[in-house]
Amino acid sequence: MNRVFVLTNTKQPLMPCRLQNPEISGVDYQQGTLAGYEVREYVLHKWDRTCAYCGVKDVPLEIEHIVPRSRGGSNRPSNLTLACRPCNGKKGNQPVEVFLASSPDRLKRIKAQARAVLKDAAAINATRYAIGAAIKGLGLPTTFWSGGRTKMNRIAQGYAKDHWIDAACVGETGAAVRIPPAMQALEIKAMGRGRRRVMGNDKYGFPKGTPRTHKRVQGFQTGDLARLTCTKGKSAGTHIGRIASIRARGWFVLNKHDRPAREFQLLQRADGYAYGAAA
Repeated sequence: MNRVFVLTNTKQPLMPCRLQNPEISGVDYQQGTLAGYEVREYVLHKWDRTCAYCGVKDVPLEIEHIVPRSRGGSNRPSNLTLACRPCNGKKGNQPVEVFLASSPDRLKRIKAQARAVLKDAAAINATRYAIGAAIKGLGLPTTFWSGGRTKMNRIAQGYAKDHWIDAACVGETGAAVRIPPAMQALEIKAMGRGRRRVMGNDKYGFPKGTPRTHKRVQGFQTGDLARLTCTKGKSAGTHIGRIASIRARGWFVLNKHDRPAREFQLLQRADGYAYGAAA
C-alpha cells in the first residue's frame, strides 16, 4: 500500500493522510489537521459570530459558501460566511444574488464584508511575531500558539468552551490535560488595599471631616472579609462580605449594615484581592 505523509510545523507525529481520509485528493494533501480550525476561527471573528443572512446570534452557525461550490465557488476565506441552519438550507446552491434578490441592502453589505480584510488582526499578528523574535534574540525560550490550535486541543479532549478551559488547553502540553467534571475555576480580582487619601472631599472638591487616624480598629480594617451576626433590628440575620468602612468608635459597615465590632467575626484578612467562583 502506498502511503502519503504530510509534514507540518505543529510538531505532531507524521500521519498517513490516505489512511485517515480515503477520499483525500489534490491540494487537501497540503492541509494539516489545523487547517479547518484556523479558517473557522477567522470566519467567526470576521462575521462577528452572526448569521449573514438573517442576523441571528447565539445559535449554532455553519460555514457557508457565498458562491456555492457547485457554481465554481472556492474554499477561500473571502468566499466564506456564517449562516444559521435554516438560512443555509434555504439558500442551498442558489447564487447569493438570487437568494437575496428581495434584500439588496443586505446583499451589498455581505459582498462588501466578504472583500474586507481583517487589517487589525494582521497588524496584531505582525506585532506579536516581532515581539517574539525580539524575545528569542535574548535567548529566552519562546513559542507561539493560536486560538485555532487551542480549540483543536479542547475539542479533541471533549471539553466545553470556557475561557479557563481554553487556558488549560494552550500549548503542546494542552493536548493532554485532565479536567475533572467537578473542577471549578476560581476568579481572583484585584481590589486594591484601600484608599490612599487620608480624608474625604465635599461636592466642591474641598476637604471635609478629619484625617483618618486608625487603619485598624479592634483587629479589623477596611476590606476584611467578615461575618456579621445580628440578632435584632432591621439588620437581623447573618451577613457575609467585605467591610466597607471602619470607625474609631468601633462600628463598621458591611453590606450597608452599620453595626458594632462585637457582632463581627473575621473570615479573611484583606490582601488586596477578591476571590470567588468564576461566572
